[in-house]
Amino acid sequence: MDFGKLSLEELKATDLSLPADPAWNKNVLSGKKVDGPKIYVGCAKWGRTEWVGKIYPEGTKEAKFLDHYVEHYNSIELNATHYKTYPPSSIQKWADKADGKDFIFCPKVPQTISHYSSFVDIEDKTNAFLEGIYAFGKHLGPIFLQVSDRFSPKRKDALLKYLESLPTDLQFFLEVRNPDWFNSKAETEALLTILKQLNVGYIITDTAGRRDCVHMYLTVPKAFVRFVGNSLDPSDYLRIDDWVKRIKYWLENGLKELYFFMHMHDETYSPELSSYLIQQLNSQCELSLQEPLFISGLPSDKPKTTKGKKDKNDSELF
Repeated sequence: MDFGKLSLEELKATDLSLPADPAWNKNVLSGKKVDGPKIYVGCAKWGRTEWVGKIYPEGTKEAKFLDHYVEHYNSIELNATHYKTYPPSSIQKWADKADGKDFIFCPKVPQTISHYSSFVDIEDKTNAFLEGIYAFGKHLGPIFLQVSDRFSPKRKDALLKYLESLPTDLQFFLEVRNPDWFNSKAETEALLTILKQLNVGYIITDTAGRRDCVHMYLTVPKAFVRFVGNSLDPSDYLRIDDWVKRIKYWLENGLKELYFFMHMHDETYSPELSSYLIQQLNSQCELSLQEPLFISGLPSDKPKTTKGKKDKNDSELF
């Protein structure tokens, strides 16, 4: 994901700490810890040849990548459905790879709907998409709708009407990117209110160059986080530490589900940072998530360059 990519010089000059938890979230979280919250951590895609010899055995063919991916993670952010509408027969083949596992696919709404339709005359396209993903069965996780950077609040009526038309037996999340969604308090509150009413979640995208997208608002007691790292820059680990603190706070205050997907501008390094995230979640939140298994053994906790460096995120910002 290139969204929000910064140069190394820009990265060093950017405050990457998380904003304080909004007072709004008290309208969504119960304030009491939930027994057995559902926690899912995964990557953006499974088809990475760079992972052969890292978490996929040497010689693994692309057709077998998903077979191995489901052995390392319990979820996948399924961007493939953004570019093509798959029939149930194709979806079923993916679901079969996860047979017997607590594994979910989180499909992205096709761009023919989200980016190129203005949400006009898309009933047939939506039905075809939904028909396909229903084939995931028990392995179907939340579905996320991302609108383009150019889609501003001026066009919100069509978007909200579309959200109202979606089936209520599925969990949807919305991701917006146009700065105008974040610059106006009135627009922010209006969007939060309607999403809460519709039981639609609000995606948090944490990327270095677009700090407005790290809004930290919850509209349902579930969080969907798209985290974009910077090739294991020391700041990546500090950011993950900050996220673990926030997730712990949310879990203690009523978060029921977490979906956290690791992105990189260079996806080569997603397994290392996701491994570190899982280690810290297990340690700090008393979880037992499975870590990805590396062919040559688990990576070290943190790069040595972070040792002795004061973490600017040490102070709690809740």
